[in-house]
Amino acid sequence: MEAAQAGALWAQDELVNAYLPLVYNIVGRALNGHADVDDVVQETMLSALGSLSSLHHPAGFRSWVVAITMNQIRDHRHKQQATPAGSVLLDACDMAGPGADFVDLTILCLGLEGQRREVAGAPRWLDADDRSLLSLWWLESTGELSRTEVAAAVELSAQHTAVRVQRMKAQLETARLVVRALSATPLCARLDHVIGIWNGGPSPLWRKWIARHARDCEVRSGHQAGLVPAERLLVGLGLVPAAAALTGLAGLTALNGAGKPGRSPPTALRSSEGKTLIRNGTDAWAGRPPARPQAQGRMHGLDPGRGGRRQRRTAEVRHHLERVAARPR
Repeated sequence: MEAAQAGALWAQDELVNAYLPLVYNIVGRALNGHADVDDVVQETMLSALGSLSSLHHPAGFRSWVVAITMNQIRDHRHKQQATPAGSVLLDACDMAGPGADFVDLTILCLGLEGQRREVAGAPRWLDADDRSLLSLWWLESTGELSRTEVAAAVELSAQHTAVRVQRMKAQLETARLVVRALSATPLCARLDHVIGIWNGGPSPLWRKWIARHARDCEVRSGHQAGLVPAERLLVGLGLVPAAAALTGLAGLTALNGAGKPGRSPPTALRSSEGKTLIRNGTDAWAGRPPARPQAQGRMHGLDPGRGGRRQRRTAEVRHHLERVAARPR
């Protein structure tokens, strides 16, 4: 950590490699696979790397990066809520399609079956605040975070965090009933008739109605039977691997092994586009200011419209890290 704070690129690269999966799992569950998950993860890692000098206790890096992650999630939600009404149709294009969200990715990557599969599917039916807390509590249950770190991330005392977690778990159990009722084979005829007018999207109203049906249904009276506590189902589960679009983030801080102990500085350090950044320790961009993110996107032939936002963000991340790599050592 001290080496990363001192600007050692190999150390910063190792930090990205070590914490990218943790950040990705928090953001993925909190945003439920929204198309902006990768963007929020990238913003988090850039913010963490850019403020390393402000971290006074290096041993607390994990808690610190989790807190940054939650702040980025809150900022993303505030921006979404502030979206003008005229942009609703455009925003709909950014939503993850059915079968492509973080729930399905969790089930696929971790090979979940039975009640573990039901727990993984339940977050679709939680409210945004409960999903954010679940993303942290899930990692606490799997041993990745401590309760102290969870409390710090949500900016509450340990006692208030415990109360919030209990409320969230109650909603999670309700969501598990909904998942179980909808996945029953054959589906209850009464439930099948009613959901004929349902558009298939999770909502608080349908969660309440389907859960009530699951509790009262005489045909499927065993919906609540044998439910294992969620925390017992999560013990031992690993992290969902980071998306392929993010794996390039790790490694850019130490292009060609620059800064690795025991390695000589490269004669010519090149970016992923082949642009020479350093020749014998000299900044190849000296004498002209670096391109702004939007100009950088046009320079690399990226779509300047809304559909090219993730491409522009990736170019911005790469551009930032290349500038770090190009600094005279």
